[in-house]
Amino acid sequence: MDRLTSIWAFIGRHKYLITFALFAVIVGFLDENNLIRRVRYARQESQLREEIEKYRTEYEESTRKLNELTTDSGAIERIARERYLMKKPNEDIYVFENDVKP
Repeated sequence: MDRLTSIWAFIGRHKYLITFALFAVIVGFLDENNLIRRVRYARQESQLREEIEKYRTEYEESTRKLNELTTDSGAIERIARERYLMKKPNEDIYVFENDVKP
């Protein structure tokens, strides 16, 4: 009984500290929106923002190339020659291995 009384006295003296510690444990680890999930979500959000920026720059580059193809008739010929190794009937093409892009 003496031990129970000493525990109750300890709780009575440190009730605010125990309440705060219990609150911190519940919010930090047991809650639906705990700190671990929030950190994981923040990391995932930053990765998604980086992907968005990458795709935005890719979109802008593709749009620029499309505009170039629609306005410049020589651009289609240049792309056909460089990428698909097409040639005019009276030309010879020399292809080096390190020049060909997969």
